[in-house]
Amino acid sequence: MPVHADAAQAYIKRFEAVLSFIEANLDGDLSLETLSRVANFSKFHFHRQFVAHVGMPVARYVQLLRLRHAAHRLASNASCTVLDAAFEARFDSPESFSRAFKRAFGTTPSSFRHRPSWQIWSATFVVPYLARKLTMNVQIVDFPETRVAALEHCGAPGRVNESIEKFVAWRKHSGQSPVATSRSFGIPRTNPDTTPEAAFRFDICGELREALAPNGYGVRELVIPAGRCAVLRHQGSPDYIGETIYPIYRDWLPGSGEELRDHPLFFHYLSVFPATPQAAWQTDIYIPLRDA
Repeated sequence: MPVHADAAQAYIKRFEAVLSFIEANLDGDLSLETLSRVANFSKFHFHRQFVAHVGMPVARYVQLLRLRHAAHRLASNASCTVLDAAFEARFDSPESFSRAFKRAFGTTPSSFRHRPSWQIWSATFVVPYLARKLTMNVQIVDFPETRVAALEHCGAPGRVNESIEKFVAWRKHSGQSPVATSRSFGIPRTNPDTTPEAAFRFDICGELREALAPNGYGVRELVIPAGRCAVLRHQGSPDYIGETIYPIYRDWLPGSGEELRDHPLFFHYLSVFPATPQAAWQTDIYIPLRDA
């Protein structure tokens, strides 16, 4: 339908504005928060949208642009030293700059300076848009306000299971959110693709039907707000849930005519471990949308 085509074009233009902003401000603030404002996208979802659209993380894209700029400086300005290029490209040391440069171009900054090869650059800086479009069964639902008990995991994503075990112990001890009759949710407060391990936050949640009783587990009460959501089912281990998440942003969202709401996506776990092996898990992914 024409409205979908128009929405897709508008979506592309917003990303073109972001890419132009990055290139014009390589020495400035290129934080996810800043770039999400440029695109007028929700900060909770921007990085996933960027990776889905561009094919690489923001930090990698920015680094490649800075390396390209450094390569031009080294090739065209005899007074520009490797040290100058390294600091202008926002590297902490010439050594780290040289390593990144060689990974990108297959040669050292000094060698490139003496014999520039832009063919290497052109072959390297290919934004890997994925041509394959996945067929997705995305549904729009009205998610009802849901009160949950939540335990916040703080730290490395690889240690989430330790927090899950603690939350399971609370469920068993309290009896307030029994696994057999209460839904289980997960809310990533930060994106593990972009967040340092120490800053990663993830809420492990169980549905509540009564006020949360005081406890010594660190479990608190919160509400998942009501609202429209796009929902899609992920089949398999949650470790690979990104393979289902990113196509939503890349393939479905641009032509949907929908806008994202300023709330993190969240997961509804339909399977229980170890009763169901993780390879056979089913997880519904909810992407909060603005009102129609």
